[in-house]
Amino acid sequence: MEKRGVLSKTLAVVRAALIWFPVLAPILLTVFYFFTHHVFRFDYLMPAELFPFALVGGGLLVWAALRVRSFVKLIGWGIGTATAMLFGGQGLAVVTGLASGETEPSGVWWILVLTVINLYSVALIVTGIGAYLLLRDLLGRKES
Repeated sequence: MEKRGVLSKTLAVVRAALIWFPVLAPILLTVFYFFTHHVFRFDYLMPAELFPFALVGGGLLVWAALRVRSFVKLIGWGIGTATAMLFGGQGLAVVTGLASGETEPSGVWWILVLTVINLYSVALIVTGIGAYLLLRDLLGRKES
C-alpha cells in the first residue's frame, strides 16, 4: 500500500513545523524585540525550553520516515542525538552545581554545559533538514 497520500503529506508538514519551532522561535522573537524596543536580546536557552515541541515533532517524523521508508537514519539519529544532548547538558549542569546556582557560571564546566546545549540545537537543525528532505521526497513524487 502506498503511504504518500494527503494525510501523510499534511502530517509531514505539521511534524516539520514542530521540529523547526524551537529553532526559529528565539530568532523571530529576537528580531521582533529588536525592532520594537531597539535592544538586542537573544535567549539561547529557548530551544531547550521548547523541547516538548521537538520531541513530539521528532517522534512523529520518525514515524513518517518509517512509513515512507525515507531518511529514517538521518531523522532518527538527529532526534536521538538532540534528546541525549539536552538531557546530558541538564544532567551535567545539575552534577556540577550550575543548575542550582551553587557554582558560578564560568570556567570549563560552564563552557562544557553550553557546548552540549548548543549541540542539542545543532542536532535539531539536522533533524529539521531531514524533515525538509522528507517533505521534498513526499511532495515531489507523483502518486501512482
